[in-house]
Amino acid sequence: MNEEARLVVWVRGRVQQVGFRWFTRANALEIGGLIGFALNLDDGRVQVVAEGRRENCHRLLDWLRSDDTPGRVDGVTEIWDTPRGGYDGFAIR
Repeated sequence: MNEEARLVVWVRGRVQQVGFRWFTRANALEIGGLIGFALNLDDGRVQVVAEGRRENCHRLLDWLRSDDTPGRVDGVTEIWDTPRGGYDGFAIR
């Protein structure tokens, strides 16, 4: 279960202008070993891309689905893939 993975997540709800991207980055850094980004989309969702150990990606996904996030999460959609690399740390875009 420790193989490398790419997780792409779209989070719906009241997730913009509440510090959601900042807290997502902080959580990814706390989990450790994750690279990627959190990005506000024009339709009000936040997209999160994380690459690293599958176990760590699952931890981030669990947090995104929890009640501990800022704002209000109404839904989370995820896609799993093979890591592509090219990220320098975990960024807020």
